[in-house]
Amino acid sequence: MTQNSFKTLQEALLLSLEEKLIDDEEFAVLYEEFTPQNLPFRHWDYEKFSLENKDPAECKADFRFEKSDISLLVDVLQMPDTFTCPNGTVCDSTEGLCVILKRFSYPCRLSDMISTFGRSVPELSMISNEVTEWMYNAHGHRITEWNHFIMSPNLLQTYSEAIHDKGAALDNCFGFVDGTVRPISKPGVNQRAVYNGHKRVHALKFQSLALPNGLIGNLFGPVGNEMCIYGDLAYPLRTHLQCPFRHGVLTRQMEEFNASMSSVRTSVEWLFGDLINYFKFLDYKKNLKIGLSHVGKMYIVCALLRNALTCLYRNTTADYYGLDPPPLIDYFS
Repeated sequence: MTQNSFKTLQEALLLSLEEKLIDDEEFAVLYEEFTPQNLPFRHWDYEKFSLENKDPAECKADFRFEKSDISLLVDVLQMPDTFTCPNGTVCDSTEGLCVILKRFSYPCRLSDMISTFGRSVPELSMISNEVTEWMYNAHGHRITEWNHFIMSPNLLQTYSEAIHDKGAALDNCFGFVDGTVRPISKPGVNQRAVYNGHKRVHALKFQSLALPNGLIGNLFGPVGNEMCIYGDLAYPLRTHLQCPFRHGVLTRQMEEFNASMSSVRTSVEWLFGDLINYFKFLDYKKNLKIGLSHVGKMYIVCALLRNALTCLYRNTTADYYGLDPPPLIDYFS
Protein backbone atom coordinates (compact mmCIF):
# COMPACT_ATOMS: atom_id res chain seq x y z
CA MET A 1 0.00 0.00 0.00
CA THR A 2 1.37 3.43 -0.95
CA GLN A 3 1.68 6.49 1.25
CA ASN A 4 -1.20 8.11 -0.68
CA SER A 5 -3.44 5.12 0.08
CA PHE A 6 -2.64 5.31 3.79
CA LYS A 7 -3.31 9.04 3.77
CA THR A 8 -6.68 8.56 2.07
CA LEU A 9 -7.71 5.89 4.58
CA GLN A 10 -6.66 8.03 7.54
CA GLU A 11 -8.70 10.96 6.20
CA ALA A 12 -11.69 8.63 5.78
CA LEU A 13 -11.30 7.44 9.38
CA LEU A 14 -11.21 11.03 10.65
CA LEU A 15 -14.36 11.80 8.68
CA SER A 16 -16.06 8.66 10.06
CA LEU A 17 -15.16 9.69 13.61
CA GLU A 18 -16.50 13.18 13.03
CA GLU A 19 -19.76 11.78 11.64
CA LYS A 20 -19.89 9.39 14.65
CA LEU A 21 -19.90 6.33 12.39
CA ILE A 22 -17.19 4.84 14.63
CA ASP A 23 -16.35 5.48 18.28
CA ASP A 24 -13.03 6.64 19.75
CA GLU A 25 -11.81 3.13 20.52
CA GLU A 26 -12.53 1.86 17.01
CA PHE A 27 -10.85 4.94 15.55
CA ALA A 28 -7.69 4.41 17.63
CA VAL A 29 -7.39 0.76 16.60
CA LEU A 30 -8.05 1.40 12.90
CA TYR A 31 -5.83 4.50 12.73
CA GLU A 32 -2.91 2.57 14.20
CA GLU A 33 -3.57 -0.32 11.80
CA PHE A 34 -3.43 1.99 8.79
CA THR A 35 -0.40 4.02 9.85
CA PRO A 36 2.50 3.34 7.43
CA GLN A 37 5.67 1.79 8.83
CA ASN A 38 7.84 3.79 6.43
CA LEU A 39 8.83 7.30 7.39
CA PRO A 40 6.31 9.81 6.00
CA PHE A 41 8.50 11.36 3.29
CA ARG A 42 6.54 14.08 1.49
CA HIS A 43 7.06 12.76 -2.02
CA TRP A 44 4.05 14.69 -3.27
CA ASP A 45 6.01 17.92 -2.77
CA TYR A 46 8.29 16.95 -5.69
CA GLU A 47 7.52 17.05 -9.39
CA LYS A 48 6.96 13.80 -11.26
CA PHE A 49 9.96 12.54 -13.20
CA SER A 50 10.54 13.93 -16.68
CA LEU A 51 13.69 13.10 -18.60
CA GLU A 52 13.23 16.19 -20.75
CA ASN A 53 13.63 18.42 -17.70
CA LYS A 54 16.89 16.78 -16.59
CA ASP A 55 20.19 18.51 -17.22
CA PRO A 56 22.49 16.45 -19.53
CA ALA A 57 25.37 16.53 -17.04
CA GLU A 58 23.02 15.44 -14.25
CA CYS A 59 21.78 12.57 -16.43
CA LYS A 60 25.32 11.29 -17.01
CA ALA A 61 26.10 11.47 -13.28
CA ASP A 62 22.84 9.87 -12.10
CA PHE A 63 22.17 7.34 -14.85
CA ARG A 64 25.65 6.68 -16.38
CA PHE A 65 24.29 7.26 -19.90
CA GLU A 66 24.12 10.44 -21.96
CA LYS A 67 20.65 12.00 -21.91
CA SER A 68 20.17 11.45 -25.65
CA ASP A 69 21.15 7.77 -25.36
CA ILE A 70 18.60 6.84 -22.69
CA SER A 71 15.70 7.03 -25.16
CA LEU A 72 17.78 4.99 -27.62
CA LEU A 73 18.40 2.36 -24.94
CA VAL A 74 14.66 2.14 -24.21
CA ASP A 75 13.99 1.51 -27.90
CA VAL A 76 16.69 -1.12 -28.48
CA LEU A 77 15.69 -2.96 -25.32
CA GLN A 78 12.13 -3.02 -26.72
CA MET A 79 10.74 -2.11 -23.33
CA PRO A 80 6.95 -2.07 -22.89
CA ASP A 81 5.25 1.32 -22.86
CA THR A 82 4.37 0.96 -19.17
CA PHE A 83 5.22 -1.23 -16.20
CA THR A 84 2.46 -2.15 -13.75
CA CYS A 85 3.48 -3.24 -10.26
CA PRO A 86 1.49 -5.75 -8.14
CA ASN A 87 -0.10 -2.93 -6.14
CA GLY A 88 -1.24 -1.09 -9.29
CA THR A 89 1.60 1.46 -9.45
CA VAL A 90 2.26 2.38 -13.09
CA CYS A 91 5.34 3.98 -14.64
CA ASP A 92 6.45 4.44 -18.23
CA SER A 93 9.45 2.68 -19.73
CA THR A 94 11.80 5.68 -19.57
CA GLU A 95 11.11 6.30 -15.89
CA GLY A 96 11.42 2.59 -15.11
CA LEU A 97 14.82 2.36 -16.80
CA CYS A 98 16.03 5.51 -15.03
CA VAL A 99 14.90 4.12 -11.67
CA ILE A 100 17.16 1.05 -11.95
CA LEU A 101 20.03 3.09 -13.43
CA LYS A 102 19.86 5.50 -10.50
CA ARG A 103 19.43 2.65 -8.02
CA PHE A 104 22.44 0.67 -9.26
CA SER A 105 24.78 3.56 -10.04
CA TYR A 106 25.53 4.24 -6.38
CA PRO A 107 24.50 2.69 -3.01
CA CYS A 108 21.88 5.32 -2.22
CA ARG A 109 18.76 4.75 -0.15
CA LEU A 110 15.39 4.64 -1.88
CA SER A 111 14.42 7.72 0.12
CA ASP A 112 17.31 9.57 -1.54
CA MET A 113 15.61 9.00 -4.90
CA ILE A 114 12.30 10.64 -3.91
CA SER A 115 13.40 14.11 -5.04
CA THR A 116 14.36 12.74 -8.47
CA PHE A 117 11.22 10.74 -9.21
CA GLY A 118 8.53 12.26 -6.97
CA ARG A 119 7.45 8.81 -5.80
CA SER A 120 7.18 7.10 -2.41
CA VAL A 121 9.73 4.58 -1.14
CA PRO A 122 7.43 1.54 -1.65
CA GLU A 123 6.67 2.64 -5.22
CA LEU A 124 10.36 3.06 -6.06
CA SER A 125 11.14 -0.35 -4.56
CA MET A 126 8.42 -2.09 -6.56
CA ILE A 127 9.32 -0.31 -9.81
CA SER A 128 12.99 -1.24 -9.35
CA ASN A 129 12.09 -4.90 -8.79
CA GLU A 130 9.62 -4.98 -11.69
CA VAL A 131 12.04 -3.48 -14.24
CA THR A 132 14.98 -5.60 -13.03
CA GLU A 133 12.86 -8.74 -13.39
CA TRP A 134 11.77 -7.71 -16.90
CA MET A 135 15.36 -6.94 -17.97
CA TYR A 136 16.57 -10.32 -16.74
CA ASN A 137 13.75 -12.26 -18.40
CA ALA A 138 13.93 -10.35 -21.69
CA HIS A 139 17.70 -10.03 -22.18
CA GLY A 140 19.47 -12.17 -19.59
CA HIS A 141 20.04 -14.92 -22.17
CA ARG A 142 22.36 -12.60 -24.11
CA ILE A 143 24.93 -12.88 -21.36
CA THR A 144 24.09 -16.11 -19.53
CA GLU A 145 24.03 -18.29 -22.67
CA TRP A 146 26.36 -18.58 -25.67
CA ASN A 147 25.76 -15.41 -27.70
CA HIS A 148 26.32 -16.34 -31.36
CA PHE A 149 26.14 -12.70 -32.45
CA ILE A 150 29.30 -11.67 -30.58
CA MET A 151 30.95 -15.12 -30.52
CA SER A 152 30.55 -16.40 -34.06
CA PRO A 153 33.44 -18.44 -35.57
CA ASN A 154 34.66 -15.46 -37.62
CA LEU A 155 34.64 -13.14 -34.61
CA LEU A 156 36.40 -15.73 -32.43
CA GLN A 157 39.19 -15.80 -35.02
CA THR A 158 39.34 -11.98 -34.96
CA TYR A 159 39.55 -11.98 -31.16
CA SER A 160 42.33 -14.58 -31.09
CA GLU A 161 44.36 -12.63 -33.67
CA ALA A 162 44.02 -9.42 -31.64
CA ILE A 163 45.19 -11.17 -28.47
CA HIS A 164 48.09 -12.86 -30.26
CA ASP A 165 49.13 -9.52 -31.80
CA LYS A 166 49.45 -8.12 -28.27
CA GLY A 167 52.18 -10.66 -27.49
CA ALA A 168 50.24 -13.68 -26.25
CA ALA A 169 51.99 -17.00 -26.84
CA LEU A 170 48.74 -18.74 -27.78
CA ASP A 171 47.32 -18.01 -31.22
CA ASN A 172 43.94 -19.65 -30.56
CA CYS A 173 42.90 -17.86 -27.35
CA PHE A 174 39.82 -15.68 -27.92
CA GLY A 175 38.98 -14.59 -24.36
CA PHE A 176 39.80 -14.75 -20.67
CA VAL A 177 37.86 -16.38 -17.86
CA ASP A 178 37.96 -15.41 -14.21
CA GLY A 179 35.76 -15.53 -11.16
CA THR A 180 34.61 -12.74 -8.89
CA VAL A 181 33.26 -13.06 -5.36
CA ARG A 182 30.67 -10.39 -4.54
CA PRO A 183 30.06 -9.99 -0.78
CA ILE A 184 26.44 -9.81 0.38
CA SER A 185 24.68 -9.12 3.65
CA LYS A 186 24.71 -12.05 6.08
CA PRO A 187 21.44 -13.94 5.48
CA GLY A 188 19.17 -14.89 8.34
CA VAL A 189 18.82 -18.51 7.20
CA ASN A 190 20.87 -20.97 5.14
CA GLN A 191 24.05 -18.99 5.78
CA ARG A 192 26.30 -21.92 4.88
CA ALA A 193 24.91 -21.98 1.32
CA VAL A 194 26.45 -18.58 0.54
CA TYR A 195 29.53 -18.64 2.78
CA ASN A 196 32.81 -18.46 0.87
CA GLY A 197 35.51 -20.21 2.88
CA HIS A 198 38.37 -18.85 0.76
CA LYS A 199 37.36 -15.20 1.20
CA ARG A 200 35.78 -15.80 4.63
CA VAL A 201 32.69 -13.81 3.72
CA HIS A 202 29.07 -14.42 2.74
CA ALA A 203 29.02 -13.85 -1.00
CA LEU A 204 27.76 -14.81 -4.44
CA LYS A 205 30.31 -16.05 -6.96
CA PHE A 206 30.25 -15.42 -10.71
CA GLN A 207 32.43 -16.68 -13.56
CA SER A 208 32.91 -14.22 -16.40
CA LEU A 209 34.30 -14.48 -19.93
CA ALA A 210 35.97 -11.25 -21.10
CA LEU A 211 36.28 -10.59 -24.84
CA PRO A 212 38.96 -8.32 -26.36
CA ASN A 213 36.30 -6.00 -27.86
CA GLY A 214 35.44 -4.91 -24.32
CA LEU A 215 32.26 -6.93 -23.82
CA ILE A 216 31.42 -9.45 -21.15
CA GLY A 217 30.84 -12.42 -23.44
CA ASN A 218 29.32 -14.72 -20.85
CA LEU A 219 28.44 -14.55 -17.17
CA PHE A 220 27.83 -17.73 -15.20
CA GLY A 221 26.35 -17.57 -11.74
CA PRO A 222 25.56 -17.23 -8.98
CA VAL A 223 27.68 -20.34 -8.49
CA GLY A 224 26.54 -22.67 -5.71
CA ASN A 225 28.25 -25.72 -4.28
CA GLU A 226 30.37 -27.15 -7.06
CA MET A 227 30.08 -30.83 -7.98
CA CYS A 228 32.88 -32.85 -9.53
CA ILE A 229 34.03 -36.24 -10.75
CA TYR A 230 37.39 -37.75 -9.85
CA GLY A 231 39.97 -39.41 -12.11
CA ASP A 232 43.53 -40.66 -11.76
CA LEU A 233 46.76 -39.03 -12.93
CA ALA A 234 46.24 -40.25 -16.49
CA TYR A 235 43.76 -37.41 -17.07
CA PRO A 236 45.47 -34.36 -18.62
CA LEU A 237 44.69 -30.66 -18.62
CA ARG A 238 41.55 -30.01 -20.66
CA THR A 239 42.05 -29.03 -24.29
CA HIS A 240 39.64 -26.11 -24.19
CA LEU A 241 40.81 -24.60 -20.91
CA GLN A 242 44.44 -23.48 -20.81
CA CYS A 243 46.24 -22.24 -17.71
CA PRO A 244 49.80 -21.31 -16.65
CA PHE A 245 52.54 -23.86 -16.07
CA ARG A 246 52.84 -24.28 -12.32
CA HIS A 247 54.17 -27.76 -11.45
CA GLY A 248 57.80 -28.78 -11.09
CA VAL A 249 60.75 -26.73 -12.32
CA LEU A 250 59.68 -24.20 -14.94
CA THR A 251 61.86 -23.83 -18.02
CA ARG A 252 62.59 -20.46 -19.60
CA GLN A 253 60.02 -21.18 -22.32
CA MET A 254 57.40 -22.00 -19.69
CA GLU A 255 58.13 -18.77 -17.82
CA GLU A 256 57.93 -16.76 -21.04
CA PHE A 257 54.61 -18.42 -21.86
CA ASN A 258 53.23 -17.54 -18.43
CA ALA A 259 54.45 -13.94 -18.71
CA SER A 260 52.99 -13.41 -22.19
CA MET A 261 49.57 -14.75 -21.21
CA SER A 262 49.54 -12.88 -17.90
CA SER A 263 50.15 -9.56 -19.67
CA VAL A 264 47.07 -9.93 -21.88
CA ARG A 265 44.61 -11.57 -19.47
CA THR A 266 44.39 -8.48 -17.25
CA SER A 267 41.49 -7.37 -19.46
CA VAL A 268 39.16 -9.60 -17.47
CA GLU A 269 40.13 -7.68 -14.32
CA TRP A 270 39.44 -4.39 -16.13
CA LEU A 271 35.90 -5.52 -16.94
CA PHE A 272 35.20 -6.57 -13.36
CA GLY A 273 36.48 -3.17 -12.25
CA ASP A 274 34.37 -1.31 -14.81
CA LEU A 275 31.23 -3.13 -13.71
CA ILE A 276 31.66 -2.19 -10.06
CA ASN A 277 32.89 1.36 -10.77
CA TYR A 278 29.82 2.18 -12.86
CA PHE A 279 27.29 0.34 -10.69
CA LYS A 280 28.61 0.83 -7.18
CA PHE A 281 25.40 -0.45 -5.61
CA LEU A 282 26.83 -3.94 -6.24
CA ASP A 283 29.78 -3.14 -3.98
CA TYR A 284 27.70 -2.23 -0.92
CA LYS A 285 27.01 -5.58 0.70
CA LYS A 286 24.69 -4.28 3.42
CA ASN A 287 22.07 -3.56 0.75
CA LEU A 288 22.50 -6.92 -0.99
CA LYS A 289 20.10 -9.08 1.01
CA ILE A 290 19.10 -12.37 -0.58
CA GLY A 291 15.50 -13.18 0.23
CA LEU A 292 14.63 -9.49 0.09
CA SER A 293 16.26 -8.57 -3.24
CA HIS A 294 17.08 -10.39 -6.47
CA VAL A 295 20.82 -10.02 -5.86
CA GLY A 296 21.95 -12.46 -8.55
CA LYS A 297 19.66 -10.94 -11.16
CA MET A 298 20.86 -7.46 -10.21
CA TYR A 299 24.45 -8.41 -11.04
CA ILE A 300 23.46 -9.93 -14.39
CA VAL A 301 21.31 -6.90 -15.31
CA CYS A 302 24.15 -4.54 -14.40
CA ALA A 303 26.51 -6.60 -16.58
CA LEU A 304 24.06 -6.16 -19.47
CA LEU A 305 23.95 -2.41 -18.83
CA ARG A 306 27.77 -2.35 -18.68
CA ASN A 307 27.84 -4.00 -22.12
CA ALA A 308 25.39 -1.36 -23.35
CA LEU A 309 27.76 1.35 -22.11
CA THR A 310 30.64 -0.35 -23.93
CA CYS A 311 28.64 -0.51 -27.17
CA LEU A 312 28.02 3.23 -26.93
CA TYR A 313 31.26 4.60 -25.48
CA ARG A 314 33.90 1.80 -25.76
CA ASN A 315 36.18 1.01 -22.79
CA THR A 316 39.80 0.35 -21.85
CA THR A 317 39.76 -3.26 -23.06
CA ALA A 318 38.42 -2.36 -26.52
CA ASP A 319 41.01 0.40 -26.88
CA TYR A 320 43.84 -1.88 -25.72
CA TYR A 321 43.12 -4.54 -28.34
CA GLY A 322 42.00 -2.08 -31.02
CA LEU A 323 38.64 -3.79 -31.58
CA ASP A 324 35.25 -2.11 -31.95
CA PRO A 325 32.31 -3.36 -29.87
CA PRO A 326 29.10 -3.94 -31.85
CA PRO A 327 26.54 -1.14 -32.26
CA LEU A 328 24.02 -1.01 -29.41
CA ILE A 329 21.05 -1.79 -31.65
CA ASP A 330 22.80 -4.88 -33.04
CA TYR A 331 23.78 -6.22 -29.63
CA PHE A 332 20.18 -6.15 -28.38
CA SER A 333 18.55 -7.11 -31.68
